[in-house]
Amino acid sequence: MTQTCLEAVNVRKSFVKGDDEIKVLTGVNLRLRKAESLAIIGPSGTGKTTLLQIMGLLDQPSAGEIKIKGEAVSMISDKKASRFRNRFFGFVYQFHHLINEFSALENTMMPLLVRRESISQAREAAGEILAEIGLSDRLNHKPSELSGGECQRVAVARALIGKPSVVLADEPTGNLDPRTATKVFDALLSLNRNIGSSLVVVTHNHSLAGTLDRQVLLDQGRIKEQ
Repeated sequence: MTQTCLEAVNVRKSFVKGDDEIKVLTGVNLRLRKAESLAIIGPSGTGKTTLLQIMGLLDQPSAGEIKIKGEAVSMISDKKASRFRNRFFGFVYQFHHLINEFSALENTMMPLLVRRESISQAREAAGEILAEIGLSDRLNHKPSELSGGECQRVAVARALIGKPSVVLADEPTGNLDPRTATKVFDALLSLNRNIGSSLVVVTHNHSLAGTLDRQVLLDQGRIKEQ
């Protein structure tokens, strides 16, 4: 039986706006298996990003649990959550969020430096992973000197350089034209398979979602298998 590495158990999330309670997630149950790739699809405003943030310990559920390898982690301390985010997860967003003053190489190195790995080891690892996705000639270029697709590929390399167990990607190609989107998505899948991570992608792009192992629909606050 394939190991479950990440699980949402009856996750609920509500927001209070004035006198109103807005229920976004109303009982999400979702299991992610080791090395599985999963797409979360659904209409805008249904809580896909909220769910991803809760799964990645960037937000807490109003009720329910997130489990990592069977351990409930929803209510752990900020310090422990931060350690999980750095070592267990890799994050890719719609916008690359690169540091403008840093080169592609330096941006990619950052997660390893946060782990206090040596600069030389981080530099070598960053050079290797950027070469894997075709950016070996862009190592010393800053974000302003790179195309949108190149910046997003750097963001993918940064997310995966630490070999996370789970990569969470929120509309990673949503800001790109179709041809560039395919190139970035291919880079994400290639790196992900090389390190054996599990992958969760929130996307509106059904053709890209169809290339993953499994698709689920988030609708009216709950998950429906496809």
